[in-house]
Amino acid sequence: MSEPEGGADTAVHILYIDDDEGLGVLTSRNLARRGYVIHVAVDGASGLARLAEGGIDAIVLDHFLNGETGLDILPSIIAMPDHPPVIYATSSGDTGVAVAALKAGADDYVLKGVSTDYFDLLAAALDQGLERARFRRETMHTQEVIRQERDRAELLLAEVNHRVANSLGLVGALIRMQASVTKDQGTIDALQETQMRINAIASVHRRLYTSHEVGTVRLDEYLDSLLQELEASMRDDKRPHGVALACEGLSLTTDKVITLGLIISELVTNAFKYAYPEGETGQIRVVVKRNGPDELRVHVEDDGGGFDLSAPPKGTGLGTKLLGAMASSLKSEIAYDPDHPGTRAVLVFPID
Repeated sequence: MSEPEGGADTAVHILYIDDDEGLGVLTSRNLARRGYVIHVAVDGASGLARLAEGGIDAIVLDHFLNGETGLDILPSIIAMPDHPPVIYATSSGDTGVAVAALKAGADDYVLKGVSTDYFDLLAAALDQGLERARFRRETMHTQEVIRQERDRAELLLAEVNHRVANSLGLVGALIRMQASVTKDQGTIDALQETQMRINAIASVHRRLYTSHEVGTVRLDEYLDSLLQELEASMRDDKRPHGVALACEGLSLTTDKVITLGLIISELVTNAFKYAYPEGETGQIRVVVKRNGPDELRVHVEDDGGGFDLSAPPKGTGLGTKLLGAMASSLKSEIAYDPDHPGTRAVLVFPID
């Protein structure tokens, strides 16, 4: 066995497992001249014991050993975490042995001999095996760095969403306070509508903060939460309505969810205010389903008296303008089903 001289040990250490001591000596000398440090083991047990001590960069494993074969030992080597590359050495003419070794995890194989060609081929196989092992280690390190940076970015993004949701919640609370001290009913209605729009956006950021998904939101969970909040804030003795949701389970990008949430909030709010006579109980239904593989179809409908599309908008008309602008941002427009007995607003847009 050759040892490095002085200073830090930068040599490449090879474990040579072979019960042929004479060939082991020849192999050690030839590989030592090429700069390798050789550790010889004459059987599987001593080879595994030396490997467990650490410091081995590659292994040359003979097939025929005393009372066993290299294929008996190979699985124990491969099972070790971050195991060194294994070059399988065999004098057998049966290519099935080499194939079996490669399938069991060996990096390469060589046919044994005592010629210069054998030592050249063995050295070349070791060089290639070591290079592949170095590449695997660098790849694993790079992947670990990427994973750590991704986790850090996700934590920062979650914190940003948390703070945005809190800030929007504070703005909504301020608007609610302003509405409570305002006497003009038109102003109160406008402030309440503004608060609902802010809540629709804040709800997305709260969903992002509590979700493990990054950049996407589960639409069914978001709409269920949003509509519950909307119903709780608008339901009263004058408008004792209920909201029912039927939504397929899918995730959409954050920008699409925010836009869709605002559209649905606007349509449901309009239905609460105008669909049914004062004091009459009614139902408002929101249906979201796929319209083929690449589109989403959204219905917001009620069983009220309907409305005249040619009539001027009630209130300030801001809601109508917002609906048009938001539908346009989804590359779509809102249509109304003339055959529905009440009011049914339909939105179809691409989800990719």
